Order: sequence, then structure tokens, then C-alpha cells
Amino acid sequence: MAPLSSFSFKEDTKAYIKADKELEHRMNTKALLVIDLQNDYFERGKFPLYNTEQMLNQVKQAILLANEQQVTVIHVQHIADASMGIAPFFNEGTEGANIHEKILAAAPNANIVVKQFADSFEQTNLEALLSELAIKELLICGMMTQNCVTHTAISKAAEKYQVSVLMDATTTVDEMIHNIALHALSTRVSLETTAQALQS
Repeated sequence: MAPLSSFSFKEDTKAYIKADKELEHRMNTKALLVIDLQNDYFERGKFPLYNTEQMLNQVKQAILLANEQQVTVIHVQHIADASMGIAPFFNEGTEGANIHEKILAAAPNANIVVKQFADSFEQTNLEALLSELAIKELLICGMMTQNCVTHTAISKAAEKYQVSVLMDATTTVDEMIHNIALHALSTRVSLETTAQALQS
């Protein structure tokens, strides 16, 4: 039998590596949760937060990297409970409750999970969706750091997942509360930059 040429071996190896990477992409078990990127939290909204424009760009970058790596992107949208009366913000049917147009444009086909509580798992379809997609790792970004981001990250329902919070893609009412919240989270989940969490 004629010996295999080194060229043939190298080409076969490259093909195997390429196929393996494609399989890994198809079976990606990470999901990026984009929490409450809604108009009321931005300038001219009912409750504008700190550093929103820079954070908006960071979240868009996180979505871009997720899309490149075929990481599932899931929008989470808070809608106030109408049975409790008119809320200060996020009232159903208002422009302020809508997800920011630039975030929707970055992930137009992503699932949207609607919630009424700080915990994105509470009385929503998030857990069922993650199970259907065979997700094992959650990357969390969004608003507000000390509230919906924190309560989702440390939810009882999140304990089955490897959870990371993207510390440069979250924000809240001011820098001090943002940093205090991240410090508190650091004993429970991993804190990473967008680049660290979504490095190729």
C-alpha cells in the first residue's frame, strides 16, 4: 500500500478540525441574556440610568460577538403588572417599555422573554426555552445591575447553569451602586468582561 503523503494528511486534519468547529458551533450551549434594554432606561425615558450610551454600545458588541460565535441571544423585557395600576415606567403598550431599537436590530430574530419580576425566571418561559435549546452556560448583561441582573444571576432556577455577568455591559442608577452590586455578586457568580466571556 502506498504511504500517505504529508499533504494528504495535513488536508485531512484541516478538514477534521473544520468539521469539529462547525459541530461545536451547532451545539453551542451558551446563551446571552440581554435584560431590560428598554427605552425608559435611556435619555428621554421615564427612568434614565447612568452611562447608558456606553453600555448600549457594549451590549451591541456582546450581541455581535455572540452572533459571530453562534451563541444564542435572548432578549428579556420587563412589562409592569397592569393589575397593580399604572407603574412609574415599563407600562404595557408604551414606547418606554419597548426594547431599544438598536438592540432589536442587533438581534432581530432572538426570542423575547417577558417578565413582571426582577428574576427573569419567575413565572416566565425562560427555563423551558433554555432547556429546549440545551443551554448550560448563561452570560448576563443589561439593566439594572443590582436588581434584575442580580436577581436573575442568583435565581434558584439559575443554579443549574454556569453563570457569568458581563460587568462592562451592565449599568444602574449610578456608578457606586453598580460597583457595590458587582462586588456582592462576585461571591456567587463569575464576573467577566465582554471580551473575556465571548473570546473566540
